[in-house]
Amino acid sequence: MKAGNILRENNWKKIFGRGEVTVILAVLTLGIIFTIFSESFLTSYNMFNMGRTAAIYIFIAIGQALVVIVGGMNLSLGQIGGMTVVGAGYCMEILHMPPLAAVIAGLLVGVLAGLLNGFIITALKLNSFVVTLATSFIFTGLINGVSQGYPYNDIPEGFTFIGREGFLGIPFLLWLAAFALILLGYFFKYTVTGRRVLATGGNIEAAKMSGVNTNKMIILANIGSGVFAAMAGLLWISRTGSAQPSTGVDWMVISFAVAVIGGTVLKGGVFNPIGVFFAGFLIVMVKNGLVMLNANIYFEQAYLGLILLLAVSLDSIKNIINARKLKESLKRETIKQ
Repeated sequence: MKAGNILRENNWKKIFGRGEVTVILAVLTLGIIFTIFSESFLTSYNMFNMGRTAAIYIFIAIGQALVVIVGGMNLSLGQIGGMTVVGAGYCMEILHMPPLAAVIAGLLVGVLAGLLNGFIITALKLNSFVVTLATSFIFTGLINGVSQGYPYNDIPEGFTFIGREGFLGIPFLLWLAAFALILLGYFFKYTVTGRRVLATGGNIEAAKMSGVNTNKMIILANIGSGVFAAMAGLLWISRTGSAQPSTGVDWMVISFAVAVIGGTVLKGGVFNPIGVFFAGFLIVMVKNGLVMLNANIYFEQAYLGLILLLAVSLDSIKNIINARKLKESLKRETIKQ
């Protein structure tokens, strides 16, 4: 009987020890609270809109998570998204290019921006914080210089189909986000390159000794970050029907909040697709619920910052507890010997 209780206890510990369980419980709890206090929260219209926003947040978070995985960060993520939006809008309105060509041009912007970040970081051995902070100013200058601060509103209706429609009551954007997470989950778990990227973030020196080209992995991660930032920008145009040069201004907090709450460890080496999926919904639910409860939206950034701080703190506390348990376990083994 005791053995059965211990086994059940261990199973519960394994379940609640998983990174995504906490965020799933948080989403369910907030969902219940907001449903009780607001009649319009659980409506199909509101759920559809939250799903669209959550999907874009997921793409933004993936862009940040890819560089966090290799032990870095991308402070220029929002500016890459902004450059993509301006570039695609310019191509469609000024150059009268077809939407597909504008999408390719936008993705190319993301690739080149990510490549620039990765190349400078690896070639000059500079900290990613410093590099991406500097490039964020460069990209902001390009955004303002090209757009002159004016939006591009002449977006073809066909371009907005993915951002505004859905399938089986679920937004196309959310289908795309789920597919992207599944693809990345497979990439990191079952491909050699994916495992090398994780190894680079987990322990860069050990990865080098194992023959991994860590510079190549860091550049690859930064290119991936740029591509997902570009995708988020393109999907944002598709949702709103307008290419606003201000796009991406608030992405830094969102990218870190969703990625970290979703289980992406800041020290690198870990990616949790399920956690990122539900974390995207958590942030959207907080913002949406606050509006429905008539909370002061001017404090929104403060709320998001507190959530991010709480997530990082919980992760740190969990690591401290695990370290203590490991230390106690080693002591018991030493005493037995």
